[in-house]
Amino acid sequence: MTQLALVQLMLDSYRRLVGRELLPADWPLEQAAHWLQFEAPFCVLAHEASSDPRFIFANTTAQRCFEYSAAELIGLPSRLSAEAPNRQERQQLLDTVSRQGYATGYRGLRIAKSGRRFWIENVTVWNLIDDTGVCHGQAATYEKWQDA
Repeated sequence: MTQLALVQLMLDSYRRLVGRELLPADWPLEQAAHWLQFEAPFCVLAHEASSDPRFIFANTTAQRCFEYSAAELIGLPSRLSAEAPNRQERQQLLDTVSRQGYATGYRGLRIAKSGRRFWIENVTVWNLIDDTGVCHGQAATYEKWQDA
C-alpha cells in the first residue's frame, strides 16, 4: 500500500467509524498526507493487521514522542511501544477496537526508545477498514502526553 493510499484509508476509516474528520475534508490528499506526516502537532500511528502487528505509519510528532527515527519505528512490532506489564491493558484496548470499530478516551503508559516512560492521554484508536470491509490494521491519535 502506498503512503497516499494509507493516509486515505486512515482518513476515510476515521470519518466512517468515529463520525468526524481527522483533517479538513476539503484538503487535497497530497496536502493532507504531507501535513499529517510532517506538520501535525498531534501523534498519529498505525499498525498492520497481522497476529503481531508492526507499525506502518508514524508521523514526525509520534517519532519524536517515542524517540525513534522513521526507519526504526516503521516495522517495529507495535506491542514494543508498551512495557510487558502494560501490554495486556493495551491488548484489551485493541480487542475493544476490533469489536466496536473504535475507542476514545484511552490513557496508557508507553516507553520511548531511551527507556523514558510517558503517559498518552485521550487517545482515539480506530480500525483501518477499506470500502470492501477488509480490515488492514488499526490507527491511533493523541494530542497529549507527559512523562511518567
